[in-house]
Amino acid sequence: MSQRKIRVIQTHQQSEDRLTEKASLTFRPDEHGVEMPLINIYEDLTYQEIVGFGGAITEASAVTAAKLGESNRDEIIRSYYDAKDGIGYTICRTHINSCDFSLGNYAYVEEEDPTLANFDISRDKETLIPYIKQAANTAGDGFLLYASPWSPPKWMKTTGEMNNGGKLKPEYRDAWALYYAKFIEAYEAEGLPVWGLTVQNEPKAVQRWDSCIYTGEEERDFVKNHLGPTLEAAGLSRVKLMIWDHNKERLYDRAKVAFEDPEASKYIWGAGFHWYSGDHFESLSAVHDRFPDKQLVFTEGCHEGGVQIGSWKSGERYAHDIIGNLNNWMSAWTDWNIVLDEQGGPNHVGNYCDAPIIADTQSDSLTYQSSYYYIGHFSKYIRPGAVRIGSTKYTDKLETTAFRNTDGTIAVVVLNRTDEAVPFTLRNNDELAETSIPAHAIQTLLFDNP
Repeated sequence: MSQRKIRVIQTHQQSEDRLTEKASLTFRPDEHGVEMPLINIYEDLTYQEIVGFGGAITEASAVTAAKLGESNRDEIIRSYYDAKDGIGYTICRTHINSCDFSLGNYAYVEEEDPTLANFDISRDKETLIPYIKQAANTAGDGFLLYASPWSPPKWMKTTGEMNNGGKLKPEYRDAWALYYAKFIEAYEAEGLPVWGLTVQNEPKAVQRWDSCIYTGEEERDFVKNHLGPTLEAAGLSRVKLMIWDHNKERLYDRAKVAFEDPEASKYIWGAGFHWYSGDHFESLSAVHDRFPDKQLVFTEGCHEGGVQIGSWKSGERYAHDIIGNLNNWMSAWTDWNIVLDEQGGPNHVGNYCDAPIIADTQSDSLTYQSSYYYIGHFSKYIRPGAVRIGSTKYTDKLETTAFRNTDGTIAVVVLNRTDEAVPFTLRNNDELAETSIPAHAIQTLLFDNP
C-alpha cells in the first residue's frame, strides 16, 4: 500500500485560505483502472526548464517603498524575494532611462554627446538601485536582473522627445548600442550584475509616455549591426538579449524576422512578451516549434486603470495567463511593478495600474491583492531549474500545469475559475488521490516521485 503524501496549498475566495496548507492527501493504488475524473501526471514527458519568476522594481516602486516605514519597506521585499517567508521571486526587471512609472522623463546623458562621456546613473542611485540591491540580497545567489529601455535620450530621437513614440535616429545607432553597455557596467559597479536586456519595451506602440518604435527589420538590424557587436566588444556577450518585449499576437511574426537571420539570431537568447492583447498561447508554441533553441519570457503584465482593491478576477487572470504560457514553453515570468501607491502610481503621465501589493503611503500600510497569492502558487513551488512534465485533465473547468523540481518533488497547479467546486482525482504512476477544488480557488499539490 502506497504511503505517498500530497501536500495541498490553497487560496480560495470564500474563505481565509491564502497560500494556506490544507490537510494532506494520500495516494492509493489504482486497482480498478479508474477513468473519471482524472488529472494525469506523466514525469517521463519533459518540456522546458524554468529560469524563474519575478517582478519589476521601477522608480515608482522604489519611491513608494521609500515613503513607508522601514518595517513595511522590508516586508515588501521579503514577501516577494524570500523563498521561505515570501513567494520566492528570483528575477527583477528594471528600466534603462525613465519609463512611465518614473517620476518624470530622465536619461543618463541628457545633452547631446555621442561619446557618452557624461553617462551618469546618479538618479538611479537615490532610491532605485538600493531597493533592487535589497531584493538581490534577499533572493541570494540565484538573483537575476534584466533591464529594458522605454526610450533613448530625446536628442537621439527623430521627434526630439522621449514620449509619444518616435524613432532612434540612424546616426545614433552606435551611440545607443554603447549606452546599453555603459548601463551594464555602471550597474555592475554598484554591485548589481545584469543578467539580461530587452532591446526595447513595446516597440510597436506609440505611447504618450516614454516610447520608441522599431519595425521587425529595424530591431533585427540594430541587434545585428550595432547592439550585438557592441556588447561582444565590451565583453558582455554573456548578457541574455531578448527581442520584441510586446504583446503575444505578433510574437511569431517578430521572431521570424529576427531569428531567420543567422547574423542577428546569434546574438539573441530569446523573445519577451506581454499580455495586453489577449491569450494567444499558441503564439508561444509557434515560436518554439519553429525556433526551439530560443527562450520565451513573459516580461510584463498588469491590470490597467488604477488600483482594484479586493478584485478576485485579478488573481484569476494572472493564474490563467501563467498556466497558458507555461503549457506553451514559457521559461521565465516577470510581473510589472512589485508595489504601487494607493493611486496605482506614481506615474508621470497618469497611466495608473494595479499591483499585487498596494502601499497606502498616508497610513503606512500594505494591502495584498489576490494576484499576490495566485502568483505565489507558481513562484514559491515551481523553482528555478524545474522542468515541465506531461499532464492531462478531464474537464475545461480546470486549468492545470505540472513541474518536477530539481529536488525531485512534483508541483501540480490546479485553477478553478468557475462558480462551483470541481472534483478531480490525481493520477501518477498508477496511483490515485481523490479530492476537489472549491469555486474560485487555486491549489498547488506537492508530492515526491515514488
